[in-house]
Amino acid sequence: MITVRSVSGSSQSPRSPSSQPFLSVSVTDPVKLGNGVQAYISYRVITKTNFPEYQGPEKIVIRRYSDFVWLRDRLFEKYKGIFIPPLPEKSAVEKFRFSAEFIEMRRQALDIFVNRIASHQELQQSEDLRTFLQADEEMMERLRSHETGIFKKKPADLMQIFKDVQSRVSDVVLGKEKPVEESNPEYEKLKNYVFELENHLAEAQKHAYRLVKRHRELGQSLSDFGKAAKLLGACEGNALGKAFSELGAKSETLSIKLQKEAHQLLMSFEEPLKDYVRAVQSIKATIAERANAFRQQCELAETIKLKEINLDKLMLTRSDKVGEAEIEYKELKAASEEATNRFETIVRLMNEEIVRFQEQKTVDMGIAFHEFAKGQARLANGIADAWRSLLPKLEVCSS
Repeated sequence: MITVRSVSGSSQSPRSPSSQPFLSVSVTDPVKLGNGVQAYISYRVITKTNFPEYQGPEKIVIRRYSDFVWLRDRLFEKYKGIFIPPLPEKSAVEKFRFSAEFIEMRRQALDIFVNRIASHQELQQSEDLRTFLQADEEMMERLRSHETGIFKKKPADLMQIFKDVQSRVSDVVLGKEKPVEESNPEYEKLKNYVFELENHLAEAQKHAYRLVKRHRELGQSLSDFGKAAKLLGACEGNALGKAFSELGAKSETLSIKLQKEAHQLLMSFEEPLKDYVRAVQSIKATIAERANAFRQQCELAETIKLKEINLDKLMLTRSDKVGEAEIEYKELKAASEEATNRFETIVRLMNEEIVRFQEQKTVDMGIAFHEFAKGQARLANGIADAWRSLLPKLEVCSS
């Protein structure tokens, strides 16, 4: 067992004795470095573990967003069939890139990302994870610059790759393309579930965004009204003026409460929904890998059949090309067996991963919706109490 971390990234004490293996990671202290287009945010990544493969019980390194991208891409390339945790998107809007709220959202999402990897039984054994958690900044920079192929691309290019993968898988599911496909009812059921889940999550996240926006707008309106009521109260020198002033002060207090609740709603409700929309994208990328593996397996099987027919003809005619054909056939046979094993491994891992994903989703969504309901109840009670406390004074004035 390892230290289990919740969606928010906070550690929970392991139930087992301290002698049991554990691995916990924290992404903290975001700092802006550089200026202009070269500016970026760095993070302190703190690792605590008793895994023997690590350099010590605690390690602190500095990482930037592109380092997290490097880790994600390495894992995606090496662990076919496993749902690699998603990364938060890179903001394309300059004015939002370094806002305090965006930075905190990014930090929280990166913390969740690396802890999902650290808590995964397969991924936690990754050499790339150990490198990410222990290597110095110069080493990470060299690793990033020396990558080739998909790893050489910029984050924006990588996002386009995943969008292309999503589009291809969508075309397959919607019947726009007719490649070689699995005729597996359970697999079709899985694909339909994933695409429906994505739509429902995206819809829920859209409305959560509107809720956050509504809270903020109402908070701003109360603030503006509070200022106006206080100015109105200053014009009156009697009990009515005092009542107006108190009404304005109460409105401004409630405005602050609404703004705080809007931020809480964003971090504990909208962001988890958005995170699961991204998680579904990762599942769809794995579905695309499975489709490719199945296609390769089928293509090799068909090629082997043709080679067998050709080899039989050569043997009947006692051609001097029989030896060469036999070598080619054996090589194809080996490649076909390897492709079959690769496909079967992806299928096995995906079956395990979807169970794990659904179990984790149940827990995470339960927490998110519980926090939402609790926050709304807290806000409603606070607003009701605030207005109720003013009623006696306002009633005196009205009578």
